[in-house]
Amino acid sequence: MKERAKVAYSTQREIYCPYFATNVILNSDGFHHLQFSARRERNKKEQLFKFNLLPLGLDLIRKSSTIQEYRMLLTPIGKKSARDGAIPMKEVEYWGLVAIAGEKKIKVRTVLRRVGNGNITFWSVMLYSKRKNGNQKLFSEGIEDE
Repeated sequence: MKERAKVAYSTQREIYCPYFATNVILNSDGFHHLQFSARRERNKKEQLFKFNLLPLGLDLIRKSSTIQEYRMLLTPIGKKSARDGAIPMKEVEYWGLVAIAGEKKIKVRTVLRRVGNGNITFWSVMLYSKRKNGNQKLFSEGIEDE
């Protein structure tokens, strides 16, 4: 499943998004984030789930003409300074695109990200709601971590 997702992801380097009227970049950071979160590896079940949702998430970028969520955070980006151990802080913007997609008509969220004045990049894909004990729980915060 990972290899299929990687092929689907890496065969295109960018996807045009109507909302931004520009291309969204598909780089290695976005694919890496499907496998890791907060510097730890996601469990295999969660990785497989994200790999399965990836085609729907990429299609959502192509079709989205609205944004449902937006956040701007000051975030440590990069490596620690050899001189004093400080990590540089940068403004990071996150956008959430939400739609009902696929044959099973599931609600999917695709997260896009921009660090500083850089390019808008794919960051993640997930269900719009979490499942716990068979019940759905709506996300209220933390799109940048999912």
